[in-house]
Amino acid sequence: MSTASPATAAPASITREERRVLAGTLVGTTIEWYDFFIYAQAAGLILSVQYFGPLASDNPALGQIMAWASLGISFLFRPLGAIIAGHLGDRIGRKKMLVLTLILMGLATSLIGLLPNYAAIGIGAPILLTLLRILQGFSAGGEWGGAALLSVEHAPVNKRGLFGAYPQIGVPVGMILATGVIWILTTVLTTEQFASFGWRIPFLFSVVLVIVGYYIRRQVEESPIFAELAERKAESSAPLSTLFKKNTKEVILSALIFIGNNAVGYMIIAFFAAYASRPIDQGGTVGLDRAPVLLATTLASFGWLVFTMWGGALSDKLGRVRTFQVGYILLILWLVPTFLMIDMANIWMYGIGIFVLTVGMGLSYGPMSAMYAEMFPPQVRYSGVSIGYALGAILGGAFAPTIAETLLARTGSSLSIAAYMIVVCIISLIAVSLVKETKGASLGIVKHTS
Repeated sequence: MSTASPATAAPASITREERRVLAGTLVGTTIEWYDFFIYAQAAGLILSVQYFGPLASDNPALGQIMAWASLGISFLFRPLGAIIAGHLGDRIGRKKMLVLTLILMGLATSLIGLLPNYAAIGIGAPILLTLLRILQGFSAGGEWGGAALLSVEHAPVNKRGLFGAYPQIGVPVGMILATGVIWILTTVLTTEQFASFGWRIPFLFSVVLVIVGYYIRRQVEESPIFAELAERKAESSAPLSTLFKKNTKEVILSALIFIGNNAVGYMIIAFFAAYASRPIDQGGTVGLDRAPVLLATTLASFGWLVFTMWGGALSDKLGRVRTFQVGYILLILWLVPTFLMIDMANIWMYGIGIFVLTVGMGLSYGPMSAMYAEMFPPQVRYSGVSIGYALGAILGGAFAPTIAETLLARTGSSLSIAAYMIVVCIISLIAVSLVKETKGASLGIVKHTS
């Protein structure tokens, strides 16, 4: 962890460059996660039928499990994306890598929108879909670390939590866009029209978002910390070897801290809506109409946005560790009530259950950018935060919907899923409690003396 130093006074207002940085990190991560979440939503609503269902025509549940697995497999490639983006980001700059990952994600998403289904090209359809999903995962692996560092490294010391929350809220904003677009389409199109062509529209819309994000990110200047590092190339000549030689503990802790939040997040992002809206005659147990469920999920995402910003700002006062602890305790306490409320098959209970869950989600996500940046020295910071985040995503959310679907099929009770989520959150609570408070830590290079 970086050496702590006294906090400096924050400027009276945010500068123009700081506003550009915050806009660049927010817009970029929003677009990246819109692309990622469109797939997550489609995996629960349409992809199992059109791409994986024919592989298990006698077992619809298996087709859905395969669709969830395709969602998770891309997470296995996040570390590769994190390693390559981290390595290059530490050498050539955060901004160049952010632009590249944005383009890769948008390209993969748009191609999914054009991909023929199983009925058209047979086994090639799920294979090509999985390959494009892998490209999405590779891109996402290098995205978060760069965005987080750009925001935190530009921040006044006593506003790092607040600034670092901007790339974090790209997740709920991306989810609001993804779920909202699908809700609109399911409302204005018939079931047959949505299944025929409507589901492809959100994937193709990614092209527009990528053009906007590319323009904004090109306006953001390079991180001032990287400018300092550019003069010390010898110290960053082998960031990966240095990272695992000196900061293995921080990588492991950062991964474990994230798994609880990420697992619960993918319940909100992908599983809950599919679970609640699955028709009874297709094996569902709740059977709510799809459009109201998607609308309630979209509205609940606004809570995730607000509480993530609050979590980042609160960590500047309360501390990163304590804010995380409060968030995870709230998640642990509310997971069982959430599933019980969803199982009531009442849209109001569904919406309230998820909305309250986002309080703990925001408090255990908002402080993450600042804490992770403060945990690693600048020579390996991009690599450290990216790899820790990617590993946490694999252990947490990658196969959470797949595990949830399997537990539901075997036990017939959603409370088995709640128990699984609680265990994961307890692990993250223990991990964050092992971290020494990072608030106010120096982000600059430690000067060495002979």
